[in-house]
Amino acid sequence: MTSKLNIRKKGNGPQPDRTIGGPPRATKGKAARGDFVSDLKLALKPRIREWKFDLHLMSKSLTSIMGMGLLVMLIIVAAFPFVLMPHHGRGDPFEIPIDLDKPDPLPPGTPGYPLGSGVNGKSILYGMIWGARISMVFAIEVVLAGVAIGTVLGLISGYKGGIRDELIMRFTDIFLSIPSLILVMAIAAVLGRDLNSTKLALIAVWWSGYTRLVRGQVLSIRENTYIDAARASGSGEFKIMFRHILPNSMAPVVVSGTMDMGTVVLVMAGLSYLGLGAPHGYAEWGMMINDGQARFVYGDWWMILFPGIAILTFVLAFNLMGDGLRDVLDPKMRR
Repeated sequence: MTSKLNIRKKGNGPQPDRTIGGPPRATKGKAARGDFVSDLKLALKPRIREWKFDLHLMSKSLTSIMGMGLLVMLIIVAAFPFVLMPHHGRGDPFEIPIDLDKPDPLPPGTPGYPLGSGVNGKSILYGMIWGARISMVFAIEVVLAGVAIGTVLGLISGYKGGIRDELIMRFTDIFLSIPSLILVMAIAAVLGRDLNSTKLALIAVWWSGYTRLVRGQVLSIRENTYIDAARASGSGEFKIMFRHILPNSMAPVVVSGTMDMGTVVLVMAGLSYLGLGAPHGYAEWGMMINDGQARFVYGDWWMILFPGIAILTFVLAFNLMGDGLRDVLDPKMRR
């Protein structure tokens, strides 16, 4: 009777399971992820180098530093108004709370009112802080919508040419031929007194300048040699427009959009002052000036001064930031 012998030969110990024809799947996945990360780092390396150089240029510009400092301050105030000036109540936080026990304006330094108050105990500081959030959100929405509409129309007009170019540009010229403020006032008056109506009125006007700006950039860029090379390599029109032409056309749009942020807030404040923007009692700087004009003759100067300083700071921050971005993005001034 033969017995079975368990003979362990050298090297016949437990072996890991391996897939025939290559390494294990886990190893393949790690290798693929490693290759992707390496390719991503390699692709981003020149961009990161350019971003560092941009920050270096901005750090050498006094106007850029001032604009960035003011902008950071405004962003913090606009992002956290509920921390800096909490709203106690169930109503709309953008409406300045009133205190009927204090019908007359109180001067700055009064307990509970560091910057004074308006009629019926409306805190000026509350209006300035919550007004920063209204102004920031309003300006971002108007400028982004105007840039998006104007960029698409300008790109199509400049690249396609022909009848499309004629139709788009003649339609754009109609809007450019009418004074912007008059057109905005007319549209806002038709839509009604509301910030949303003011926003739609500004968007309806603001896109035309970006359309002409982008079209001019596209007309210049589409004649470059690398665009001809992209066509010769078989790239489609969509890829050429949005991958090769559009990114190289955006520098002046970014500068113009940054400066327009302040202009939009200035127009919004003007419309609210004229009674075509925010309703009464809202924490909007133009409306606060409107409320304070009747009390200015009685010596209540703070009701106008502090909202005016807020508008000045907002516009100045984005204008200085736009100047800094122009110096950074302009190829002639970079080198």
